[in-house]
This record gives sequence, C-alpha cells and structure tokens, in this order.
Amino acid sequence: MGDIEPGAFALRHAEPADRTALAEADPIAAAGDPARRTSIRRWCEQGLAVLAENTHGPVGYGVLEYTFFEQGFLTLLTVAPGARRKGVATRLLTAVEAACTTPKLFTSTNVSNQPMQRLLLRAGWRPAGLVHGLDEGDPELFYLCPSEKLSRSSTLRTFPDTVIGKESRI
Repeated sequence: MGDIEPGAFALRHAEPADRTALAEADPIAAAGDPARRTSIRRWCEQGLAVLAENTHGPVGYGVLEYTFFEQGFLTLLTVAPGARRKGVATRLLTAVEAACTTPKLFTSTNVSNQPMQRLLLRAGWRPAGLVHGLDEGDPELFYLCPSEKLSRSSTLRTFPDTVIGKESRI
C-alpha cells in the first residue's frame, strides 16, 4: 500500500473480490483479527462497503448499514496508515452521507478516538449520546449527521472521481 497524494484516489462500492485487499488496508484485519476479516467479507458480499482506492489498491473504506433502529449507521470508517491526513476519511464520510437512504444517519466512536471525533465535528455531525460498557474504560460517543447532508433518495448520488476524471457511482 503506497502513500498517496491528497485527492489522488477514487471511490466505489466494494465487491466480493475486494475483500482480501480491504483486509490488508485495514490495520485490525491486517494484524490477523478473524472477526474483522469475516465482517469485511460480509460487507463486501452485501454491498455495504464504500472503498477509496489509488493505483496501488484500497486505502480506506466505510461501511453503511441500516441495523440501528432501522436508520443509517456508519458502522466503520478506516484509512490505511500511509493514507491518513490526505482527505480519504473526509471523502468516505461524504460518500456515506450521500448514500444514506434513511432520514437519520448515526455513527459512534470511542472517547479515546480523537481523530474520528475531530473529523465528525468538522463535518458538522452533532453529539447524540454516550454509552458506557461496550469497551471497558473507553465509553462510546454517538453522533448524528445533519439532516441536510443526507440524500433521502433510494438511488445513489454520483461523485467526481479525482483519479480517472469520470463520475463514479457510490
């Protein structure tokens, strides 16, 4: 996984064939976590993952599910270490916001995950609650996306693809 220039990546839905490359880009899966690898396979098979990729392969991905009180939930957003601070997380977050088809979109992150909290706050997400007991000693902060950022459409919007210069559907 090579370093990338800011903005030099494309977004698309992950496919089942992407699961191995996504697992290599995900620090937890790459460290050998079998549960994360199983989740990546399921997310790819069900079309729930949006991936960011450069010419070397995936550099990050986000997962949008509808299992949180039947509302959109950003289950996971991760960026490969060599691709961080290059706009990948911001673009993935924007893509998930646009793809969400429910009136509300939530996510959560640990209190210890300051980079994710900063990303969400910069993007205008609002704190929505705190849950203790999921990870011992590290409460989970929940956030709500501003409703004006959601597409509320059953069709996916298109986004410019900065690598190949075309519109890509995600």
